[in-house]
Amino acid sequence: MGLVGAFVIARWSWSLMRDTASVLIDAEAGPDRLAEVREAIEDGDAVVNDLHVWRVGPGHYAVIVSLVADRPLAPQEYADRLAIHEEYAHVTIEVHSCEGAHRLRHAA
Repeated sequence: MGLVGAFVIARWSWSLMRDTASVLIDAEAGPDRLAEVREAIEDGDAVVNDLHVWRVGPGHYAVIVSLVADRPLAPQEYADRLAIHEEYAHVTIEVHSCEGAHRLRHAA
């Protein structure tokens, strides 16, 4: 019976370490999540030039976006585009104005 208990505890410990390790080391989110944020922010004028998304808790992520736009909107307007995704618990948007910024996407 002791071996069964040890096995159950070992299995639970392993799953706990696996689930919390990415939070504790601030692991970057996967490419699908990065693409999701980029698609929500980029609108033909705004171009994301720096993007960080990481897990801060179970099912919750923090997002930092730096973008360049020819005719920039207020940062809150870009943040509102991510509001439909409830998993983004903390969103920081940095906006830079640059004439012709929409051409940056095509140059890359």
